[in-house]
Amino acid sequence: MFVDQVNVFVKGGDGGNGMVAFRREKYVPDGGPAGGDGGKGADVVFKVNEGLRTLMDFRYKRHFKGQKGENGRTKNQHGKSAGPLVVQVPPGTVVRDKANGQIITDLTENGQTAVIAAGGRGGRGNTRFSTPANPAPYISENGEPGEEREVQLELKLLADAGLVGFPSVGKSTLLSVVTSAKPKIAAYHFTTLAPNLGVVSVDEGRSFVLADLPGLIEGASSGAGLGYQFLRHIERTRVIIHVVDMSGSEGRDPYDDYTKINEELKSYQLRLLERPQVIAASKMDMPDSEKNLELFKKKIDPEIPIFPISSLTQAGLKELMSAVYELILTTPEFPMEEAGKEDDKAVYTFEKEEAPFVISKDDDGIYNVSGPKVELLFKMTNFQHDEAIRRFARQLRGMGVDDALREKGVTEGDTVRIMDFEFEYTD
Repeated sequence: MFVDQVNVFVKGGDGGNGMVAFRREKYVPDGGPAGGDGGKGADVVFKVNEGLRTLMDFRYKRHFKGQKGENGRTKNQHGKSAGPLVVQVPPGTVVRDKANGQIITDLTENGQTAVIAAGGRGGRGNTRFSTPANPAPYISENGEPGEEREVQLELKLLADAGLVGFPSVGKSTLLSVVTSAKPKIAAYHFTTLAPNLGVVSVDEGRSFVLADLPGLIEGASSGAGLGYQFLRHIERTRVIIHVVDMSGSEGRDPYDDYTKINEELKSYQLRLLERPQVIAASKMDMPDSEKNLELFKKKIDPEIPIFPISSLTQAGLKELMSAVYELILTTPEFPMEEAGKEDDKAVYTFEKEEAPFVISKDDDGIYNVSGPKVELLFKMTNFQHDEAIRRFARQLRGMGVDDALREKGVTEGDTVRIMDFEFEYTD
């Protein structure tokens, strides 16, 4: 089964908790704090493995969670950081943040890596909080939660040239003859249900990757037929090979086929037409093919090369593949772009900083304090020690939470909720 688009959930490992501990040595009174820091949580890393061809493995495992860092220990021993969780992906994988659709990374080269979800830093032990005013603090931090997000993986095949055309024009047959690939070939439309790849050997030391894409039909860019979901694989190809049935065996006009396919490519992404094109006039061993080819040449742009071929007799195939190879050598790689994007200029904008907290009041009279900064501070506070609780209260006051609650009308004894925990407000 060919899978080229999946959604997965990734979460970096949480950092280890810091330790509250003190030195206890013979003849050393009041030895001081000795609590170590927690270790860093594991990053979730995607790594390209050229041995993979599809995203099939992600159909069965869609959650990837990094390991937590070790907690700090006594005698100022820091916890061990967790090693990265490496997830293998095929070359040509585009990773998007599902929440906003932005591209996180584009993985194309074998061995290339990218951190998709960073692990949280380890919490600090009480040694870090020692001051002249408080030389023996009972304060430590919990580890920072790891980054978590849902991402969409999209595979765009890394082929040098791609075969496009209507169903049953001979694309799969052509691929089977010029490469060692064994695509399914049958006399009905949409025999090819998934892209097929093969390596074309032009001569010794010269080769390129050729992709056979499922047949396109009119309206494919709008979702008709099978071709729509596979149009993305044409984006990375350097050369487009139009396979046109010159025999007219399907009752269609060859020139009409050619123009319709170009319209679908243009509708999907305008820049696809910037790629060099070669026309493979297939089925030249059939009756009426020569006559149809002459009419086709009169209508077509004379600068576009046309190669009469027959996969059955293998006539013209060597010339076609040699010409495609020469075009690949002189054509640069096309950068992966979003459809409809006109330029690649970096535009820098100053975004308004997100408010550190938001206060709302429920119908039952409870005041809710929420926001990423407040919630992170809450998660990293160790509430087992009174000093840590007092530090948490000071930090909230410093952020302006107390003043904001008073503006909302909070009074002595009212309930304040942060996440799933409730506190009694005291001024």
